Amino acid sequence: MNTQRITSKLRSWLPLLPLLGLLLASYWLSLQVQPLPSLTKEAKHDVDFTIEKLSSTVLDKQGVARSTLTAERMWHFSDDETTHLQMPRIVNLKADQPPVNITAKLGTLSKNNEDVFMRDDVVITRTAPETLNELRFETDYLHIAPDRNTADTDHPVLMYDKKNVVSAVGMLFDNQTRTVKLLSQVKANHEANK
Repeated sequence: MNTQRITSKLRSWLPLLPLLGLLLASYWLSLQVQPLPSLTKEAKHDVDFTIEKLSSTVLDKQGVARSTLTAERMWHFSDDETTHLQMPRIVNLKADQPPVNITAKLGTLSKNNEDVFMRDDVVITRTAPETLNELRFETDYLHIAPDRNTADTDHPVLMYDKKNVVSAVGMLFDNQTRTVKLLSQVKANHEANK
């Protein structure tokens, strides 16, 4: 009696077997027509070119040299369009003013060259006419905006001239107006005339 019952139940499920087969075949076919995973490489942070002994000059609209950039080595990354510099030196030239020299161990140019970031042993030397003292600034980080002719840092800064040593945290350097603003914790030592 048990076998008759089992056989009866199997016969009642028998019409569903082709439907189950059709469902499995549809699923297999769906898996076969899925698009292949993308074979494109993800962008890697690889150097696409380097230059040894870089020297470049930026001209103004009249064709007069506005600034120069030199570096021992330059390398460029295509994924983020940044340019890195080893031993960079920027000289800001203005016809009516003495030049300003900025040097560092490392530098980075932004994607559109609107910003320059100098790091490690950054030195700014603002030469002076005969009537004024030469100024020297030292810090470990400096952001330069060449188009605005300004530089700034929020790191500690030392400023020197012949008779003064000034320390501060943070600085705004405006070469257009020839002004320097020290932002906080300013301390000065002055050597009096003898």
